Amino acid sequence: MHTEDNAAVAVTNALVDGIGRRELLRAAAAIGAGGAVAPMLAGPAHAEQAPRRGARRGASAKEVLQPGKGPIHGKHYLPSQPDRVRWGYVPALGSEPVLRMRSGETITIDTVSHEGILEDQGRDPLTYFGGLGVAREQVLLDAVAIARDYSRTARNFDVDGPHVITGPVHVESAEPGDVLKVEMLSMLPRVPYGVVSSRHGKGALPRLPGGGVPAGISEAEIMPPVSTDGRSTGDPRKYGNVSTFTKVRHGRHGTLNGVLPRGASREVSFPLAPFMGAMGVAFAAAEGLTDPALNSIPPTLGGGNIDINLLGVGATFYLPVFSAGALFFVGDPHMAMGNGEVALTAMEGSLRGTFRLTVCKPGADGVPSVAYRYPFVETPDAWVPIGLSDPDGVRNGQVNDLDIAMRRAVVNALDFLEHDLGMDRAVAYAYLSAAADLEVSQVVDRTVGVHGVIQKAHFSG
Repeated sequence: MHTEDNAAVAVTNALVDGIGRRELLRAAAAIGAGGAVAPMLAGPAHAEQAPRRGARRGASAKEVLQPGKGPIHGKHYLPSQPDRVRWGYVPALGSEPVLRMRSGETITIDTVSHEGILEDQGRDPLTYFGGLGVAREQVLLDAVAIARDYSRTARNFDVDGPHVITGPVHVESAEPGDVLKVEMLSMLPRVPYGVVSSRHGKGALPRLPGGGVPAGISEAEIMPPVSTDGRSTGDPRKYGNVSTFTKVRHGRHGTLNGVLPRGASREVSFPLAPFMGAMGVAFAAAEGLTDPALNSIPPTLGGGNIDINLLGVGATFYLPVFSAGALFFVGDPHMAMGNGEVALTAMEGSLRGTFRLTVCKPGADGVPSVAYRYPFVETPDAWVPIGLSDPDGVRNGQVNDLDIAMRRAVVNALDFLEHDLGMDRAVAYAYLSAAADLEVSQVVDRTVGVHGVIQKAHFSG
């Protein structure tokens, strides 16, 4: 698992790649002087092969990363145009791909955050972000196009998922029973700001359907407060949801930080650590694009809205394949997220991600055996088995229970330690208790998640 310092340096390098060191410092100085977001100068676009893990990229753009502008590290490039995204739903088994590529090739995908384009924010990012001091040229053109032109499905704010899902991508030779290996090569913030949102009836402290209060808290402790709940109006703009605009500022030791107010005159800042909240492969058969089994909110055995903050640059995500071509998709870009994601969202902000997608056949070297039936994460420092409370999605009724997710994470960890690292199962159980960390991934996606962190250094002897 990366240290905070390593993560901060990785984020800084990513933004330097995206906008250039001189412009980065100039933007930071402007923000520090009180500007909402500093203007960034446009530069030429260029496309290259993705770098080797750990390789540095030369700065090639000094602008907000509008579609097709700035560094594009992958062999393939996939923009988030209205006809290449699904708003609120993921691809089904057998979906028509928007791009085809060979195993082992790299792809750069421009992802679009849903925050700033949703119905409770007016579905007009120019007006929404303009009201927060963002210059018109710093609002992404693809976000504007999706908010204005998306018509693939009718939007229902109360039913649909919020996420803009880009894909699917067909990876040649992938078949059910394989694993798709997804390597995170770069994560470039496309804009120097983000949004954290809390919505009524969602998050760790929700008001339950019918006005009920979750066990363990009082009605007065529900967030946002019950008195501001306007869902009865039927107009999302009057629901009383809270979206908190979050600036990006240059911090100490070369870090880039999210900045939030702390009272009238002080602030709290935290390091950015960009990653994709949703990455997956087609998992469910469905009737229609808005089948409940395809809702983008709950993660499944095919991945999806997995929300594990260790999936930054240098990490690898292993996904079991259920459809020919795997049908990879991505969305829900995060600039930073704490374990649990308690308010409902992370610091949401659009990212340009570059991935290497490799098909792994059964028995392939280096692939965790668990990954052929369950998503699995690996970082340079740790193996990360995952547990979900309801990995089959809505097939057997939604289950929101951290105890179930914890047990599954422990079983998957034991399977990995026994079958891949050769430990006696009883000894492995003792090891997990003595030395591994079981962390809450998120508690807000209907299907909740827990992940284990097994340090590789423990097995270096």
